[in-house]
Amino acid sequence: MRTAVVSGGTRGMGLAFSLRLIKLGYRVVALYRADETAAAAAAAAGVVPMMVDVADAAAVTEVAERIVASYGPPTVLVNNAGVNVDRPFLEMSVDDWRRVLDTNLSGAFYLTRALVPAMLGAQLDGVVVNVGATTGIRPRRDGVNYCASKAGLLQLTKCLALELAPRIRVNCLIPGNTETEELVTRFRLDGPADRAAFVADVPQRRIGTPEEISDALEFLVGPGSSFMTGQKLIVDGGQFMW
Repeated sequence: MRTAVVSGGTRGMGLAFSLRLIKLGYRVVALYRADETAAAAAAAAGVVPMMVDVADAAAVTEVAERIVASYGPPTVLVNNAGVNVDRPFLEMSVDDWRRVLDTNLSGAFYLTRALVPAMLGAQLDGVVVNVGATTGIRPRRDGVNYCASKAGLLQLTKCLALELAPRIRVNCLIPGNTETEELVTRFRLDGPADRAAFVADVPQRRIGTPEEISDALEFLVGPGSSFMTGQKLIVDGGQFMW
């Protein structure tokens, strides 16, 4: 059985990715940092959860060794783990900066670096999908750390695509606003008026679903994208046409 690894893969959009990959026939190892309840629920759905903080390079190396020893080199790696710590720039601490960059950008670097040698050694035609954000291209207020991390992830995607070709393809999936518990809570979208205002500048006039973003992931890991690498795929209802 082919193995896929999804960081941040036990809740929210990451869980949707994990479940889609299971549906496609993969054994999915989903990495998570702390939420044991979500990990247990994911395990009940067929996911193999493993705890690790992707911001910790040594811990990532150790968990990668465990994955390869137990399940063999993965065919698919989805770098999905991410955190937000929003502050105005002049109020942002060094810890706020480091926590977000270390997870969102360095975490993807650590995990890819830890797993790719085994993928290449097994001569797998592998796929790496980095999960970006529209704010990696268009800035927003109070998110200099997050925006910088996602902009860096785009460039990391291109560099890895160059260096790992032709055996491994690397692309960046950029979801728009997607219906997750985090998004609804963060932007207070429970009320119809607030939701209508939130989607007013989206041509599709709605928020996306995790299943629609998973459709894009399925494309990126499948044969339909076999001549595609170093690219960004934006799935956002037309909100940002870049």
